Amino acid sequence: MGDSKIKHWLEAFRLRTLPLALSSILMGNFLAQWKGMFDWCILGLAVSTTVFLQILSNLANDYGDSVHGADSVDRQGPSRAVQTGVISKAQMKIAMIIFAVLSLVSGLFLLGVAFADHWLWVLIFLLVGVAAIYAAITYTAGSNPYGYRGLGDISVFIFFGVVGVFGSYFLQTHQFDWAVMLPAISCGLLATGVLNVNNIRDIESDEQAGKISIPVRIGRDKAVKYHFCLLGLAMLSSLIFAFSYHSDWMSFLFVLSFPLIIRNGWAVKTKRQAKNLDPFLKQLALTTLFFVILFGVGLIL
Repeated sequence: MGDSKIKHWLEAFRLRTLPLALSSILMGNFLAQWKGMFDWCILGLAVSTTVFLQILSNLANDYGDSVHGADSVDRQGPSRAVQTGVISKAQMKIAMIIFAVLSLVSGLFLLGVAFADHWLWVLIFLLVGVAAIYAAITYTAGSNPYGYRGLGDISVFIFFGVVGVFGSYFLQTHQFDWAVMLPAISCGLLATGVLNVNNIRDIESDEQAGKISIPVRIGRDKAVKYHFCLLGLAMLSSLIFAFSYHSDWMSFLFVLSFPLIIRNGWAVKTKRQAKNLDPFLKQLALTTLFFVILFGVGLIL
């Protein structure tokens, strides 16, 4: 495989989305460490499983949008591998199968380490993992992709928020704690914000392709207001957690990320051209990771 081919595959992997995918996993593990229950091996396997799932989702998105017409020559965002022909549909299908298998194998090792002979929890989390793989593939691929019906936001909130944070926390602690819901909401809303930036950027090409994302459904101006609601509620949820469970100033370190979050909202409002808005997908993904790290450091120090 030549260097140019490797470059195309790395671009198809969309590595800039990985910080966002890891944010919920790190948040759950920070919360477990806060409770005094943490295992590095579980964290490592959770990270590898999440990375494989995210790459699978990105490959399926590339394939599905090209098949259904969202990634056409009229699209204003970055070009995609299948759209441009640098990777064939058959090659992309094979890559999707490979990463689905890698996700499943890594997940099985994770469950084996986390639960040992607790087969009920192994079965429950295995079903969750299969659901995550199915959701990753069918977002834009398949005969009836749910991303084309405006349901992507709900899926992202669930898997990047509730499932990601609660699941990784439970893998470490084997406990339910409703306090975890507040930081889970923050992660889920910020991840949904990244998707919303993407959908606002692609609003014209999505509409032409029949992809009824939320921005297509409600229009750009209302989608911007929706974006500010996502970001604002994410910040509010984290503040409620900090005020409810901590008292020292270190617990509020995550507030240092708020100017970057607000900057993202302002960029979405003011930057109407796709090429100018595109960098703020990466900006919000990295800001979310920064928020989680500050949140976690404040928890455990």
